[in-house]
Amino acid sequence: MTEPRERMLRLLSLLQSGRAWPAAELATAMEVPPRTLRRDIDNLRGLGYPVESSRGPGGNYRLVAGTALPPLMLEHDEAIATVLGLRLAAAGGTGVDLTAESADRAAAKLRRVLPSALRRRTDEMLAAVEFGAGERPRVGQDVLNVLAAAIAARRCLEFPYTGKDGPSSRTVEPMRLVQLGRRWYLYAWDLGRRDWRSFRLDRIGAPSMTDVAFEPRPLPVDDVAAHLQERFHSPKSLRITLTLDVGASEAAARLHRVDGSFEALGDDRCRYVAYVDSFEWLAVVLTLTDIEFRVEEPAEFAEYLVRTGERLLRGATRLPST
Repeated sequence: MTEPRERMLRLLSLLQSGRAWPAAELATAMEVPPRTLRRDIDNLRGLGYPVESSRGPGGNYRLVAGTALPPLMLEHDEAIATVLGLRLAAAGGTGVDLTAESADRAAAKLRRVLPSALRRRTDEMLAAVEFGAGERPRVGQDVLNVLAAAIAARRCLEFPYTGKDGPSSRTVEPMRLVQLGRRWYLYAWDLGRRDWRSFRLDRIGAPSMTDVAFEPRPLPVDDVAAHLQERFHSPKSLRITLTLDVGASEAAARLHRVDGSFEALGDDRCRYVAYVDSFEWLAVVLTLTDIEFRVEEPAEFAEYLVRTGERLLRGATRLPST
């Protein structure tokens, strides 16, 4: 016999056909005995799916019509993850220029296809959670759509680009879109430079997909994201790992001036891996944000903070009155 979750999905799929299923025929299609079918129907009803039944020789089951989209078979944690993702996107957590209105529309559509029990729980989560909008480069949806379409179609892209050396025009063979920390990047073969290049999406002007098709070249690395991460953090960069006594989303909003990544360790703790040019800069930022933290590594940063703290305490000590 199949697993209960697989049976439930199979049962929903059959009922969503819109027809009225005689009990014996539905049990045969499900390859289960009548008792198991009745239990599965009761489970669906318990989740809020409106399954009607009629008794007697012509008894049957059918799913009540009334929604344009089929019901979603989501676990509690899956539904919560979906609504939190919508709120995070609206707050700029993905780096894409989305509005709260678009997230609200998506959440409303999601509500219509959730069972009532899950709908109540996701409504509670949406009402309770709020993400701060971090200051980060925002990427327009239109830019992201054009780049993704060109990658899928294997068509060359043309766009103006403002880099460190000033503005230029680029023609590339796009291969990957990568998000690192607070920024999005396009990884592509630059036809003018004859080499692999990465481009910050917030520095790309209006891109256009050309009619020129290309055969994808072998990527120089297996993991483009790891390659760019290593490349952007030069050997001279200092890597500091901290445990912060705030959630990952709040930490990202309050520490947006320092390049790094956040790993949630619970609702109110996270691990922060920061890349800085000096201990001094991170010490100043941590002081200004007023976040409680502990240094995991390196020991040199902890020692620097101790020395700095002792010096500040000495400066704050009142001189004896004369």
